Amino acid sequence: MIVSLVIALLLAALSLLVMFPAAGHLRSLRDGELVEATLVRQGGCMAGNCQVEFEASGRTVVADLPVGSGAGKSSVGTRLPVRYRAGDPRVVALDGDVDGGGAAVGAVMAAGGALLFLAVSVLAGVALIRQRRRDPEPGRAPSPGERPADA
Repeated sequence: MIVSLVIALLLAALSLLVMFPAAGHLRSLRDGELVEATLVRQGGCMAGNCQVEFEASGRTVVADLPVGSGAGKSSVGTRLPVRYRAGDPRVVALDGDVDGGGAAVGAVMAAGGALLFLAVSVLAGVALIRQRRRDPEPGRAPSPGERPADA
């Protein structure tokens, strides 16, 4: 019961504190500058370990792709369309990710998992309470109106 409650809280925190803000961040880049970038570091893009290189305002920029990026299937050297914030070209996301859909789906799935584990925790608690009411303490006589345990 406690474990499922802890899992529910962790999934809820993931959804509210990570995935929903990530979806908002990605959507904020919809109107960003569109350029072709080269993937220069690939390794766990879902965890934010990918980097791209591109030209912005006449200078070369190396930027980290955000957590949840869809570049995981691409290999180093692949050309990818990215959007970056005009005021800060290090804030970048894949053009296909800026709708925020992937992060929003992850947020909904994490929230659904949290609700599932919360329901499991509540049901386990109810079952535990019912079990305690059904089993009288050893050596205690049943109170008036209560059925004896051996009946």
